[in-house]
Amino acid sequence: MVTRTRADEMYARARLTIAGGVSSDARRAAGTPLFVDHARGAELWDVDGNRIVDYVLGQGPNLLGHAAPVVAEAVSAQVTRGVAYAAQHALEHVVAERLCAMVPGAELVRFNTVGSEAVHAALRLARGYTGRRKVVKFEGHYHGWFDTVLYSVHPPLDAAGAAARPATVPGSAGLTPGAGDELVVLPFNDLEAVRTYVTAHADEVAAVICEPLLCNSGVISPLPGFLAGLREVCTETGALLIFDEIITGFRLAAGGAQEFFGVTPDLAAFGKAMAGGMQVSALAGRAEFMAAIADGRVAHAGTFNSQPVAMAAAAAVLEVLDEKRDQIYPPLHATGRSLMDGIRAAAEKHGVPVLVTGPGALFQVYVTESPEVNDYRAFASTDRAAMQRLHELLLDRGIYTVPRGLWFLSTEHTAAHVEETLTAVDSAFAELSR
Repeated sequence: MVTRTRADEMYARARLTIAGGVSSDARRAAGTPLFVDHARGAELWDVDGNRIVDYVLGQGPNLLGHAAPVVAEAVSAQVTRGVAYAAQHALEHVVAERLCAMVPGAELVRFNTVGSEAVHAALRLARGYTGRRKVVKFEGHYHGWFDTVLYSVHPPLDAAGAAARPATVPGSAGLTPGAGDELVVLPFNDLEAVRTYVTAHADEVAAVICEPLLCNSGVISPLPGFLAGLREVCTETGALLIFDEIITGFRLAAGGAQEFFGVTPDLAAFGKAMAGGMQVSALAGRAEFMAAIADGRVAHAGTFNSQPVAMAAAAAVLEVLDEKRDQIYPPLHATGRSLMDGIRAAAEKHGVPVLVTGPGALFQVYVTESPEVNDYRAFASTDRAAMQRLHELLLDRGIYTVPRGLWFLSTEHTAAHVEETLTAVDSAFAELSR
């Protein structure tokens, strides 16, 4: 079991000057949060010297592992050439060309710093291009922390309204009054609900946005035909289909979820895995729609957009993911599936009811008797307290996962890591079952 004496001291100090002692709500913990000293490959070392096998990977960005040499070398080389120019530079079109070559729906690109900005740009563009106001999103999907989309991400079920027509539930106090008035929340994986609403309001709906693989409320795959159905509805009504690929982009496949599932959206937002941990996001889409940004009808700006150091990382990472895709993605998914199988076996051994779902490169462990989870309501009905407890038990054994049950894999996770992890999982399930 790990000890965290220095972490306790650091947390006490942090709370004196940092609100809540953490810099993101995602890092809150029941007790002392994890304080990292350094990381390499698939492993972290905390400030107390504990070595930890990492399945959080910076919430997904470190697909090539922590401190990947290709990233470190690119960043180090660029820092000496300048950090912020407020001018164009060669790395921008290098990355844009690579992204357009890799992603099926990418013809033009604009860069941002974080995922919330790229999603915000996509929604503004959709409204600006179509002249319509409403945006359809799905219950349980997260599209950043900006006021216009922070609704019905993890709403309490007693406030969520009818399953067939969910209420628009604010995700925070202090949202701009009326910010969600033009947001329509529908149930994920219910194509008929989407078709009925969008068709009836075809002159109002600017866009339908989704996580093509829902990763912020479990790991929930689209049911067969669902994404293709969204594509059809949007084409028929003139609404734009937007994929939020901040998590799935370059993680499921070199071309993201749109390659993986074979459905091409009009616009997509990318981030996380595209730059190996550096802060880059991108809005990419068909030239017809991106033209509204190109000609200035829709404003898009940012001091740190295409920041040279981050773009150097993106250029290096995308080159590897593109040119070595056959050596990266099949083993990545296979390692994840091996770990998933081992978790299922350990849970069965100890009588813990679990459901393990996902493609492999990322997956979800639910504590539930249910044989399937296809939408937010089903996710919310799982034993989330037990998932949190499992996270804590694993961290005590040197295994770091996302508290809600999400696991990310990197190219640096080995068979030895899997074996070590499954030993810890077996012990954690033994304690959880008592």
